Amino acid sequence: MAYGLLGDRVEAEDAVQEAALLAFRNFSSFEPGTNFKAWFFRILTNWCFGRYRQRKRRPDTVEFDEVPAAYLFRQTRDAGLHRPGADPAADVIGKLEGEKIHAAIQRLPEEFRPVAVLYFLEDLSYEEIAATLSVPVGTVRSRLHRGRRLLQKELWTLALEAGIVAGPAGGTS
Repeated sequence: MAYGLLGDRVEAEDAVQEAALLAFRNFSSFEPGTNFKAWFFRILTNWCFGRYRQRKRRPDTVEFDEVPAAYLFRQTRDAGLHRPGADPAADVIGKLEGEKIHAAIQRLPEEFRPVAVLYFLEDLSYEEIAATLSVPVGTVRSRLHRGRRLLQKELWTLALEAGIVAGPAGGTS
């Protein structure tokens, strides 16, 4: 998760060590019977966000109108990849290397990256993500929806670059 948030393996390792130390020091604040993973991820996420603030990075601005709804579905349809009983988007994504998918998530704006990491890479539920990030479930849904739209475009670009799919004849995707 730390690597997903920070994008640097060495920094992620440091973050996990720092979060583990914080969790150890503050273990008395853990409520037995609650989700330990969510509690620890919250500590780790807060530490990573603190690192962002230290860097004084500003989130990228994104024009959502640039990415239409169901982008990947439309692209796979236009590329002639639809067959009865098939999931062409899953087929395309399944052919991408894990590192490329991870890199695509890294390119998401800071606002959407933590939700995408927790949902796609850590397999947490909306409720667990909300608890981890200390935001309402509606915010998780909204950020995931927007992040998913941006991610679809990035994954399609990666599939084109990797030669997994062919681009439209005479046009750009």
